[in-house]
Amino acid sequence: MSLYRLDKYLADAGIGTRKEVKHYIKKGGIRVNDTIVCKSDLKINPETDIIYYGNQKICLPAFEYYILNKPAGYVSATKDNTAPTVLSLIDSRRKDLFPVGRLDKDTEGLLLITNNGELAHRLLSPKHHVNKIYYAIIEGIVDETDITAFQKGLEIGDEDLKTALPAELKLYQKPDFSKNLSYIEVTVQEGKFHQIKRMFQAVGKKVVYLRRIHFGSLSLPDDLLPGDYRKLTDEELKSLWEYS
Repeated sequence: MSLYRLDKYLADAGIGTRKEVKHYIKKGGIRVNDTIVCKSDLKINPETDIIYYGNQKICLPAFEYYILNKPAGYVSATKDNTAPTVLSLIDSRRKDLFPVGRLDKDTEGLLLITNNGELAHRLLSPKHHVNKIYYAIIEGIVDETDITAFQKGLEIGDEDLKTALPAELKLYQKPDFSKNLSYIEVTVQEGKFHQIKRMFQAVGKKVVYLRRIHFGSLSLPDDLLPGDYRKLTDEELKSLWEYS
């Protein structure tokens, strides 16, 4: 583990804001090992140093990993002034958690929450080709022409991404012709703004419901209701590193 600023470590552990923590340190309320410290920028190693707030031993794992079933209405960000963020659903003392990638506000499903920047970078890097699989309900009847168009890549009118990379589109179940609805799965390796919605717009159809069900080696658990979350298992975490 790399060295950690003392005030940041205490703030991430939920002891208080950075300003409050600095006040505690200045007043001699923090011990590192057996020594009272007065410098907020002191570098500590949580693997070898023991930090006390009063008589309370502070233990903060280096990294935390959560799988969240994101409900509609939440923003995939650490802060937002217009809507609640996905982090408001996570009961953690950490202050450095963030969502890995983003889901649109009205999109549901699997979202990884962590504070491990290296893993996030590997999962989001285009060169690692991490699959993201979505279940969607589409207004319009999806047919072989659409499947072929997705396989070739679609013009979606983005200055940064004029052509979406090839994607795998398949029917999840038979279309409902009476309601003009299709039920599909689509696999992409990108995560551009409103990408899947714009891909279907490009073939003259509309996404009316969207849920991410796979991200890399992770699958959305059947028993994880919208708004619920849990920590990753050791096996899930290992498979994510191996996948990326």
